[in-house]
Amino acid sequence: MNASQYRWCELFLIFFCLPILAYVFRDHLSNWLFPALIILMIVCSFLLLSDPHFKRFRLTSLGQFSTIKRRLFTTFFAGALFSAMLYGLSSQENWFALPLNSTTQWLYLLIAYPVLSVLPQELIFRSYFFHRYKRILPKKSARIVLSAAVFALAHCVYDNWIAIALSFAGGLLFSYTYAHSRSLLVCVLEHSLWGLWIFTLGLGEYLDSGMTF
Repeated sequence: MNASQYRWCELFLIFFCLPILAYVFRDHLSNWLFPALIILMIVCSFLLLSDPHFKRFRLTSLGQFSTIKRRLFTTFFAGALFSAMLYGLSSQENWFALPLNSTTQWLYLLIAYPVLSVLPQELIFRSYFFHRYKRILPKKSARIVLSAAVFALAHCVYDNWIAIALSFAGGLLFSYTYAHSRSLLVCVLEHSLWGLWIFTLGLGEYLDSGMTF
């Protein structure tokens, strides 16, 4: 098996087989999703940092943030306004339910979500994916689309099409941002904005693993 074949096998096992297994056994794994995510992040981090060709500053610098920040914030605020209006019309009973009815849980989420969920996901699906499979996916557009696709597939564990659709749309956005900023931190910022907004708006029920604390 040559290097390219090995990378394809690795990609298939990590980004296709693992999510499918998680979906099949989702009823038994609800409390193990975050530990599994952290373990996978540690493994991917080790492989990245062990690779002499990986530019470590991509993990800590803002990269080309200045060239995309206007697009990033404009897209977010426009999308937040539109989604608030649309969801308010279609589901008034759940509109901003989390901050209104569970303020303490919402405040906890504001702190924990970027660190425990967004950072591991972005390191795996953006930093690791884009660098590790650059040789077998030389076209940037191919990496953007496939990264979004496997990101959406990973959310099949929530067992609803809304989580998958939101994740694919978000995956395209975050992958495009990473491809043009080359910065993990910028993607964490963007992902956190959108993710926290979705939970704040009331769509968090579609991204609930049933995990208990």
